[in-house]
Amino acid sequence: MAAPPSAIMYLTIFTAWFSAILWFQPRLLMLLDMAYNIPSSIALWTFILFIDFAWLYGMYNLGVVAFAGFYKIFAKKSTVATVAAAATAQPEVSILYTTCNDFVEESVLSCVQQDYPNYKVYLLDDSSLPEFKDKVDAFAARYPGLVQVVRRPDRKAFKAGNLNHGLANVATEPYFAIADADEILPSDFLTKTVAVLESDPTCGFVQANHRANPNAGSSLAQSVGVGIDIHWKWYQPLRNDYGFVMFLGHGALLRRDVWEKIGGFPDIVSEDLGFAIHARELGYRGRFLEDVICYEDFPDSVRTFRIRHMKWTRGTSEFLSKKAGWLWRAKNISWTEKLDIFFPTLNLPLTLVYFLFMINANLAMPYFFGFAQDVTFVLGGSEFRLPMIALDPRFQVIYGWDFFLITMLTFFAPVLSFIVALAGQPLKLFRFLGHSTALYAALTPLSSIGVLAYMISGKAIFLVTGDQANAANEPLQKDGGLLQNMRANWQHFLTKSHPDTRLVQGFEIATGLLFGIASLVLFQISFMGLCLAFLLLPLLHHMKWESRFVRAVVFVPFVLIMLGVLLSSFSVFGMKAVFFGYGFHF
Repeated sequence: MAAPPSAIMYLTIFTAWFSAILWFQPRLLMLLDMAYNIPSSIALWTFILFIDFAWLYGMYNLGVVAFAGFYKIFAKKSTVATVAAAATAQPEVSILYTTCNDFVEESVLSCVQQDYPNYKVYLLDDSSLPEFKDKVDAFAARYPGLVQVVRRPDRKAFKAGNLNHGLANVATEPYFAIADADEILPSDFLTKTVAVLESDPTCGFVQANHRANPNAGSSLAQSVGVGIDIHWKWYQPLRNDYGFVMFLGHGALLRRDVWEKIGGFPDIVSEDLGFAIHARELGYRGRFLEDVICYEDFPDSVRTFRIRHMKWTRGTSEFLSKKAGWLWRAKNISWTEKLDIFFPTLNLPLTLVYFLFMINANLAMPYFFGFAQDVTFVLGGSEFRLPMIALDPRFQVIYGWDFFLITMLTFFAPVLSFIVALAGQPLKLFRFLGHSTALYAALTPLSSIGVLAYMISGKAIFLVTGDQANAANEPLQKDGGLLQNMRANWQHFLTKSHPDTRLVQGFEIATGLLFGIASLVLFQISFMGLCLAFLLLPLLHHMKWESRFVRAVVFVPFVLIMLGVLLSSFSVFGMKAVFFGYGFHF
């Protein structure tokens, strides 16, 4: 049984969170005095409880970044984090290269150019397009004896089914590596990862580090691909000693006997995380090797970025629906490891909670506690008055430098690692945060649709990001009656909630317009920037990132958000700016 990780990081995170609750909760609870009926009381309780919960996630991100910095500079890393010396034994190894209409020759070349002497490459081809099948066959023909093509009669269970089929019928080696279609393995990948499994019988899998492919041709990848590098650098290595090392689906070497004991990869979209938790319950731990670096492509367009995000959202929702209860009851997985699984996996489904909070903070709260007030502008000696809605002055009871500080910490915590990493390159940091705001901050409506659609349908579809035959706009059913066609097309939408569909994009635009109007009425500059991002994202779905218009307009949401943050800082000096919404920080 592999030893559990240290609990010190999560003890620190929860200690900081409990301290914040004890310090600020009395002030927050004073807001309840404003309630005058049950709906207004519900609105206030929702506001308070979400703030408390947002602080928890803020402390989580702050704690991870702080411990990652300490871990990198000062901590004496355990042997778990180091690469073992080359193994004397060189057992047979298989590399399973998975593809589905997205074959990339550069990637599979990295599989056949390993310096390890005893391995074979299996091309697990789920492609449906003849041109991709021909490419796979042509490549395999160039490496007879080393490369073998494996196909199956259906696409049941998606990637998990593809892997299980290959392992059950063809690849029988004691160790197997998994490479995605865009994966580029270093030439010593097998040499270093095999050495770890050979030296540690309690290690069930070895997860390599990843960075964005520096040779990526798309301008989108060049703009925000650095985020992959920074995220992996700050959030993964310390898990060897302070958390749960996750198998991230690719760029990893796994034990076949662990796969057999588990009964194969779980039939879920997040088969990687499912495998990792079951392996841990059997007594095995994963190991993350920071010095073994693979490269992966960032999505080459906003459309493929959105497709990938929808797959992750519904896949994570499915994992929590099917595995959260099992994980909670697991006896051999420590609470430190459970927390380190739940915090990141809950992140996407909780977007729906944030969406509901936006409704509460920006629609319900002004309805219950707002009052009409004019804002006066003086320009060139002329006076302009604009009507707005302000919140009850009794909300000022929560303000103070300490509340502002924790609000700012919570607000910036999710991007703190990027700020620290790029602090020495302010222009690059500005560009990255501007581009990231237009992409990631605008995903709330899309994520909410994914979570809701999964909750209703109970299904998650493995949307292959690079699949060029991927359900872009599958024809609607028209061969039945009107009611039958509507029911079938609605069911199709619930099953996939594909970002290409007009219903998804229409919801995003409607959300941006509705909240945008609210932001104007409430004079919330930051929330106005976020609403603009909501409106832009479905438009960027159809536009090229290289467009000069796109490259300019994507900065507007970030500039507005930061302007609102700046204006909100006036409250520290006793200037109660009305330009910043109470709810947006979280």
